[in-house]
Amino acid sequence: MGFVIDTSVFIRAEREGGVLDPNDWPDRGTPFISAMTVSELMVGVHRANTEPRRLRRQTFINDVLNSVVVLAIDAEIAKVHARLVADVLGQGTPVGTEDLLIAATALHFGFPIFTANPKDFEKVAGLEVIEFN
Repeated sequence: MGFVIDTSVFIRAEREGGVLDPNDWPDRGTPFISAMTVSELMVGVHRANTEPRRLRRQTFINDVLNSVVVLAIDAEIAKVHARLVADVLGQGTPVGTEDLLIAATALHFGFPIFTANPKDFEKVAGLEVIEFN
């Protein structure tokens, strides 16, 4: 049993002071993140407009990576992603590639997604979405 934490949860936590321990939700099982989340978080490091902000973000991400298991994106997840892209495009409302890779990771492993932006995932059929408040 486990759950995939969306990037939005970490971004909100970092903006609100940088305190977040994914192990605070033991009733949900093991916390995981997609490799795509690592990339999205690192974009924030590279885009930081000051050195102190860059260092704070890097420290925050290092703490995140020490507290969760990162799920790699492999060929099987890529196949789920391709199906999701086709499904969502068929609905006429595109969803970001990054969000669909994270959703594909969660679906592949049969995990719900924990997100601060549930609307980002509402078009993904079969995905259990848990809102982070």
